[in-house]
Amino acid sequence: MAGTHTHPLFARVYPRIAKTAEAHGAAEHRRTLLAGLEGRVIEIGSGHGPNFPHYPASVTQVVAVECEPHMIELARRAADDAPIAVTVMEGTAEQLPAVEGEFDAAVVSLVLCSVADQEVALREIARVLRPGGELRFYEHVVSKGPAMAAVQRAADATVWPLLAGGCHCARDTSRAIRNAGFEMEREERIAFKPSPVMPAIPHILGIARRA
Repeated sequence: MAGTHTHPLFARVYPRIAKTAEAHGAAEHRRTLLAGLEGRVIEIGSGHGPNFPHYPASVTQVVAVECEPHMIELARRAADDAPIAVTVMEGTAEQLPAVEGEFDAAVVSLVLCSVADQEVALREIARVLRPGGELRFYEHVVSKGPAMAAVQRAADATVWPLLAGGCHCARDTSRAIRNAGFEMEREERIAFKPSPVMPAIPHILGIARRA
């Protein structure tokens, strides 16, 4: 499951970067992302576990899927302190370790930018959700402004994926979710500035449902 999906240097740097983003508003976004969730949840690309503290008590179990070995180690430590039951498993978004219709909800946060194939990943998410199950998403996306979008596409074509653990910042993830057959229930577009030294980056935050 690891191999080409591992980014060992980025995996060690990212948790430190994430602390700044959490303090500047990402933690509140995560609370909004997870509010009202119920039942069994699969979180895809859980990273070091920044969502774990924000799951409500109405969630009976979280299966957190991660492919980076160092992140798995950190996530398992974070799971010990989580307010609900979290099981961390090795796996990829394109091949989830779950059976069809197993979960009431799925969570993706800042991960669909870096999966190898969004279409395959979203098809897998739909497979493991029960009919009517929720997809909760919090993702950065391509800007609607031509100038910013051009900068994002140039970054994706050059050094950004190498520096940012395979991230592609110019993906139209909202369209990909719809194209995968999900019904968009709520979508908020946010211009989020994760740190004082970074520009405001377009994000989407919302809920879609499996048909």
